[in-house]
Amino acid sequence: MQTLGLGFTWEELSPGQRFRTLNRTVTETDLVLFTEVTGMLEIIFTDRTFAAEKGAIQGQFVPAALTYSLIEGLLCQSMIQGTGLAMLELNQQILAPVRVGDTVHGEIEITSVRPTSKGNRGIVVSRIDVKNQKGEVVMTYEATRMLAGRSADQGTPETA
Repeated sequence: MQTLGLGFTWEELSPGQRFRTLNRTVTETDLVLFTEVTGMLEIIFTDRTFAAEKGAIQGQFVPAALTYSLIEGLLCQSMIQGTGLAMLELNQQILAPVRVGDTVHGEIEITSVRPTSKGNRGIVVSRIDVKNQKGEVVMTYEATRMLAGRSADQGTPETA
């Protein structure tokens, strides 16, 4: 019986495929919890007046690591749920700030897929463009992941 909610195995992906995540609005609670748990208690994230007084970015902006984590969370809940085995490499560029109240989503393009020497796993490279509610690219990154393959007996993801 097939399990609902599982992500793609590496065999189900091919270069050129494109996907879009759901939207995610960044809340002040997200900012507070993320900075507390990571220790990123930098004044630019904890003092609403600091950036405006210093002539920097207007609004209450969030760490790029939070934006990245939110998008990866959306991918974990969908595209790689139960099939993602490892993040192997990450190359990231931050292009614009994300503020509390912004809504972001990821647009994914598969750029490379190949099996590993162990046949039930594959290496998948994808480019992820993170866009805000205005359609502006705020972050882009290339992720190289190891994904599970189908098990020989059931056609379901094999993660061992």
